[in-house]
Parts: sequence; C-alpha cells; structure tokens
Amino acid sequence: MKISANEIRVGMLLEHKDDLWEVLKTQHVKPGKGGAFAQVEMKSLNKNTKLNERFRSSEYLEKVSVDEEKFNYSYNDENKYYFINPKTFEQIEIQKDMIGEKGKMLSENLEVVISIYKEKPISMQLPNQISCKVETTDVALKGQTVSSSYKPAVLDNGLKIQVPPFIESGDEIIIDTRNIEYVKKI
Repeated sequence: MKISANEIRVGMLLEHKDDLWEVLKTQHVKPGKGGAFAQVEMKSLNKNTKLNERFRSSEYLEKVSVDEEKFNYSYNDENKYYFINPKTFEQIEIQKDMIGEKGKMLSENLEVVISIYKEKPISMQLPNQISCKVETTDVALKGQTVSSSYKPAVLDNGLKIQVPPFIESGDEIIIDTRNIEYVKKI
C-alpha cells in the first residue's frame, strides 16, 4: 500500500531499496526555505543495519502489511527458536540473531505474537510483562533508601537487571520485556 512521507509513523514497516525496514524514529520538518520533508531513522529487518533517510513530503513509499499470529514457544537449538501455533499445531522457526537478547526471556509455552510477511517470520513480540525468579543478588546495605539506588541481580534465565534493595535471591519478580526492567515483586 502506497503512503506519502507525511504518513510515516514509528513502528511501521516499509519496503525501501529492495529491503524491509522498521521505522524507529521520524521527524517531520518544515524549513523556512524549501519544501517540507520527513527525516526517518529505520532498521533493516534482514541485514540488521540502520539507515537515516530524508523523504520529501511529495514522495510515496510502500507500506508493508504483515500478518500477526499467536504462537507458543516450544524449544530452541544452537541457532533457532521453535514455536507452535496452538490452533493448527503448525511449527515455525526463527533464527536466534533475529530475536537477540529477548530470546532469554522465552519460557516453555509462553504465548508470543509473530509477524509474518510473505509466509516468512520477520519479528517476534513478547508479552509486555513476564515473571522471573531472582537467582542471585547482592545484599542491601543498611541505611540505603529505596529510591536512592538499585542493585544488580541475575535472573534464572541469565539476564542481568537492576532491582530495588528489598529484593532477595529466590524472589519472584515481574519484568517489562520492552525495556528489560524490574516492575514489581510477586
């Protein structure tokens, strides 16, 4: 679907220079002299590179429409994650480098949303919050106020995050998967 440069929004998928690009940042600029334009920062879904591009407001781009389906995480091997569709029991695989650090947050039967373009998975979206167990953390120092400082902790999935001083080893906590930060204690 063709859209004008003024309609570009963060999170959109665009087809540009024979590649798929996810829009990370966009800024619409109307200079005092000359025509308006959109300054767009994009990330390639295939090559994992970034690109800053300037589009005149009169230009048109191809917006990609993707299908989003719910899958349950099944297992992983050396370089792939495997998911299963709970309705059709169809299995799908995604390369580990496409998911990156967020792959550590996957747990058995966790429901995720996978974006599919031309029958090929292009991205995976975790639920906004998941629960994890604190494996190890430092002991809180007496006299520290809760608002003043966080301490490092290692979770059962290997992630390292910052937690408040009252969190102990063995506690169950909820983390935000979008920015990999502590939310609350269960």
